[in-house]
Amino acid sequence: MKYFLTLSLFSIQIAFAQTNTLWKGYFSYNTIKDVSQSTTKLFAASENAVFSKNTTTGSIKTTNTIDGLSSLTISSIYHSASVNKTLIGYENGLLIVINESDGSMLKVVDIIQKQLPPNVKKINHFTEFDGKVYVSCDFGIVQFNLSTLQFGDTYFIGTGISDIVVNQTTVFNGYLYAATATQGIKKALLTNPNLVDANQWIDVVAGNFNGITSFGTYLFSSATTGQIAKSTDGIAFSSFGPLLSIAAVDIRANEKHLLITTPTAVYSYNQQLALETQVNNYQITTETVTFSCATLLGSTLYLGTTANGIITTSSNTTNFSFISPSGPIRNNIFGINASSSNLWMVYGGYSQYYDPSPLQYYGLSKYNSKTGWLTIPFSEVDGASNLVRVTVNPNNENQIFVSSYFSGLLKFDNNVLTTRYIKTNSALEPVFATDPPDVNIRIEQSAYDKAGNLWMTDGLVTKALKVLKANGTWQSYDVSTVLTGYSPFGRMAIDKNGTKWMCNMGSGLIAFNETYNKLKKIMDDTDGNLPSSAIQVAAVDNRNQLWIGTRQGLRILSSVDAVLGNDVLKTYPIIILEEGVAQELLYQQVITDIVVDGSNNKWISTADAGVFYVSSNGQQTIYHFTSSNSPLPSNNVNDVDIDPATGEVFFATVNGMVSFKGTSVKASDNLNNVVVYPNPVRPEFEGTVKITGLLDKANVKITDIEGNLVFEVISEGGSIEWDTTAFGKYKVASGVYMIFISAQDGIETKVSKVMIIR
Repeated sequence: MKYFLTLSLFSIQIAFAQTNTLWKGYFSYNTIKDVSQSTTKLFAASENAVFSKNTTTGSIKTTNTIDGLSSLTISSIYHSASVNKTLIGYENGLLIVINESDGSMLKVVDIIQKQLPPNVKKINHFTEFDGKVYVSCDFGIVQFNLSTLQFGDTYFIGTGISDIVVNQTTVFNGYLYAATATQGIKKALLTNPNLVDANQWIDVVAGNFNGITSFGTYLFSSATTGQIAKSTDGIAFSSFGPLLSIAAVDIRANEKHLLITTPTAVYSYNQQLALETQVNNYQITTETVTFSCATLLGSTLYLGTTANGIITTSSNTTNFSFISPSGPIRNNIFGINASSSNLWMVYGGYSQYYDPSPLQYYGLSKYNSKTGWLTIPFSEVDGASNLVRVTVNPNNENQIFVSSYFSGLLKFDNNVLTTRYIKTNSALEPVFATDPPDVNIRIEQSAYDKAGNLWMTDGLVTKALKVLKANGTWQSYDVSTVLTGYSPFGRMAIDKNGTKWMCNMGSGLIAFNETYNKLKKIMDDTDGNLPSSAIQVAAVDNRNQLWIGTRQGLRILSSVDAVLGNDVLKTYPIIILEEGVAQELLYQQVITDIVVDGSNNKWISTADAGVFYVSSNGQQTIYHFTSSNSPLPSNNVNDVDIDPATGEVFFATVNGMVSFKGTSVKASDNLNNVVVYPNPVRPEFEGTVKITGLLDKANVKITDIEGNLVFEVISEGGSIEWDTTAFGKYKVASGVYMIFISAQDGIETKVSKVMIIR
């Protein structure tokens, strides 16, 4: 079937909102998908964010989902110096145009809406000529007008089948040339008014091609066989240079140089076609890198890599610099920890069946708002793979323990690995007795108890519960009597009684308390009432209720004290009314994490539905963030954590990490640091007044200047919010309002005030 439609008939353009002050982005710029340039700037695209570097001033500007970019995967980028606009192409066919003059963005969805299979809409390349950009896609070529910012004709140029993959185009001697993945090189005269007809396209060379570019009086092609060829007439091609051992992944040219990039080397040729510079990946001494693209500004080479960002070097290739913006090692962050003044990130993981293979070899990252980013590379973790959790010593935030779901437990002091606990120096055990002593040791979450002992699960061994005591000794506990079959462990939480709540894939939720000699489990049976025996997370809230997230929904255990008695541990769903119909909260959702904030509200993340923020009892959904209605990079959220001092909530997804400016913070020890904001409340303000620095269960009363009570609440945690109404009935009038705060025992008090301006 032939498609002779023009996208201009279906053009939909949507302007993005700009700065969102409630959100921050923490993205990795290490996986470079494509680069472009102006005379003074480099433009680089990573997976779902872009950055530019001004080569004159050295300044770097980042743009990501917080600024309005899509959370989807970028496939190409092009900067048009003629209109000072940057085009960003996505794998799903989305096109975003950034006006560099004012930062505004335009989202163009014509390709997405084309009546084609969704897997053939990827944008591969942009070629600008005479005010138009020819967009190479997985189905053909689309014309885009730079002055109107609208699509024009679509060229389906395939023979036999109309839609074929076009990897790159170029203009040479009045013809538009196209390198296709399966039907060789094709060309068509640009002045031909009927290029929508595939019969107007001439077959030039047969084969499979991934690139084509013009350079001076030559036309160059790149074949998947590794052969680079050149032509002077655009018809007959001859070999250029040696046959590459690995096919080129990028070929491009500027006025003075031809650049050819393979995964292992970058070649730069001058106007006389002499090899001027060659950079091999092993020359970059920090580690062997994989190249994805390259460009040249002046005498500086900018090398795009798949995991190390942009690397620069001069023509002598003796000095290399890494210039990408600081950030996480990668966007797919598996675990985070924000319990101290530092934010920690790890990048390992396992499958839904707790299978650690294929092994993942990444280090870890630390972010501090004052000192910035620190990367501890894989070369400094003693070969430990699949790092999945970070636990900070509550008495020494400079000491952390990192769980490896294959290589044991790692202790870091002041960012340096000091001990790796394996079979030979601890009670930890490999899954099989025949395993070497330092591999197949599956440690997931570890947690401290009140006495300073570090507890952890050691997966798939008989004595699966281990503890590193505060005195440095180890002890093991056998919990196998309550396990059934293949039962790997996941996260763990410890309650006020010292009960260890261990999440298990097939045996439900395991509870163990050595002091009271209790070992129980909650299952997906009549008694336990769990929706699934595959437990993802358990979190103890401020009322000592246990919130349990499974692969098929949510349950609540009314009190953690129940495990100390002889009663059956029975859980309950949260039933809410949705449009008058009773519904189960998060029914059948794969829950990945549950975090309790200072107000006893819960942040609940899921594997495909984003993040929910619910009230303390779950009856009200305060927020539901998805990638469609927020800067959340993906609806698949791996982990959530809260900065206890600021209330900032971090969401680690498979496509990057962002944070939301929450308001609930941990309770204070006194009332010396009570803060009321905003103050004054001006007419244009539409939010709530926040009062932080509270004691837990503090009584907060707000009155007008005459002493009339307009609001009263008991805090849960260290903060409360007031909507500036009189008990929710009406907005209070302009004036000064007194805030009276008293501790639960009435001994400590504080008086503050806020001005309301209507």
